Amino acid sequence: MAFHVPTKKNRNLKTLIDHINEDAELLQLWKCANVNAVDRSGINDHGEVHIRIVSNAALRILRLLVKGGVEPSVVKDHGMTIEDAEVIVVLAACLHDIGISAHRDDHERYSLFLAYPKARELLSGIYEEPDLTTMASEVMHAIIAHNAKETCLTIESGVLKVADALDMTEGRSRIPFETGKVNIHSVSAQAVDSVDIMKGDERPVKLVIRLANSAGIFQVDELLRHKLKNSTIQDYVEIVAKIEGETERRLIKIYKA
Repeated sequence: MAFHVPTKKNRNLKTLIDHINEDAELLQLWKCANVNAVDRSGINDHGEVHIRIVSNAALRILRLLVKGGVEPSVVKDHGMTIEDAEVIVVLAACLHDIGISAHRDDHERYSLFLAYPKARELLSGIYEEPDLTTMASEVMHAIIAHNAKETCLTIESGVLKVADALDMTEGRSRIPFETGKVNIHSVSAQAVDSVDIMKGDERPVKLVIRLANSAGIFQVDELLRHKLKNSTIQDYVEIVAKIEGETERRLIKIYKA
């Protein structure tokens, strides 16, 4: 299945998607990363499906932020465009986990080694210098900053960090857990039914997390809220967690920075 995000009228983003779909090396890096994660480390999926989910979530969040009046950092600091910011978050999402093809531990840093030349290759023909180097640099920052403990310096990196955490439905937690092992990580991961990204009531973005039971709140507390607090977009996002199981329906928590 071809990689896809809604490009709308962003020609540079459309060309990037074409380049990604034609890049056999990148597609194989996604597969190799997933082999190291799932088959060799016995943890949850970090492959092509994850990339698709994160890319679309990041683009959705960025567009809602822009509609809410938030200026992307590449626009503010480099005089580039909102369309360029969209390219950054999608490309960073596509490259953020390729370092797992080398090793799961410290994969953010391994991703940098592989991602810089690959980013320049994928952006060639779309950007010329000095914009090409600017774009690759912004992508590198977003990749390293998707680690929960790393400080985000740009809006785009904050978008990727939060989008990465949103791949949590029905066992797809970003908190690595050993498959088949029963503990709070695995139980809570299975309790997340859905994640919706929508326009906020008081802030540009609202994340609605629907849970089958209260165990799922562990995912929201330990992963999503933690990543949001250490991002550049915490003031623009609200999180609503709801239980919508067969036996009860109720609002659990509303998170605001």
